[in-house]
Amino acid sequence: MTATTTKKAVLIVDDSATMRASLEFMLREGGYPVLVAESGPKALKLLEEFPAGGGGLGMIITDVNMPEMDGIAFVREVKHTTFRFTPIIVLTTESEAEKKNRGREAGVSGWMIKPFGPQELLAVVAKLSS
Repeated sequence: MTATTTKKAVLIVDDSATMRASLEFMLREGGYPVLVAESGPKALKLLEEFPAGGGGLGMIITDVNMPEMDGIAFVREVKHTTFRFTPIIVLTTESEAEKKNRGREAGVSGWMIKPFGPQELLAVVAKLSS
């Protein structure tokens, strides 16, 4: 009898419909269940509705530049929830050291610069969402 490993869900937070669809496709192709939100506030609402303890959520992927609430403010909010230990990756075109430092201080686990390939994304998700 072999144990079946179920991959944990990944929450995508990005205001770009194209980026959300692209990430969702890549992750689903990699075998990950996916949740999608187009803003920080909507993502926080999804997290409130997620099963208690959040054990089924393996990772959050967020953009930085979004209306309503930027990605770093979103990360700060997440760190005050039961998901505070969930790895959070930022996918962005922003590469300035100051922004990366603000992200790190907020609790970001990793920073990926766009563009990136599916294999690169799946490798990072596999490494951090276990």
